[in-house]
Amino acid sequence: MQLLPILTALALTCVSAPTLAQRTAPRPVPPPPARPVRPPNVVLLVADDLGYRDLGVQGMRDIATPNIDRLAREGVRFTDGYMVSSLCSPSRAGILTGRYPERWGQELNPGRTVPSDSAFGIPQSQPLLSERLKSLGYATGIFGK
Repeated sequence: MQLLPILTALALTCVSAPTLAQRTAPRPVPPPPARPVRPPNVVLLVADDLGYRDLGVQGMRDIATPNIDRLAREGVRFTDGYMVSSLCSPSRAGILTGRYPERWGQELNPGRTVPSDSAFGIPQSQPLLSERLKSLGYATGIFGK
């Protein structure tokens, strides 16, 4: 009769006690903390009268464009772009806003055919691409015209 409690205790110990392999197995190492994802750099190059084959990356052999070629090689290339206008002022307004300039009446360049006044151009209420990028934490700048 005394053997039954001892066997019961032994059986419970074997069932509940971890095996040697379980006691000596290494614990999994937690992964390192994730590095914050850095947003991509955005460089927008705008050139008047630039033809498709006027850059080395597009096949130009007469004029070297190594820096632009490197940007194209290491970055994302958009090869099919369409302008909202063949005129300077409305096409730049379209690039700066991402909208058709006809929405606020800027179909032409200011000058002889369109009077130039303070009301002409992108309305102050229209958000610009640079403002939208700044709201996402980007530093922005513009160089040239």
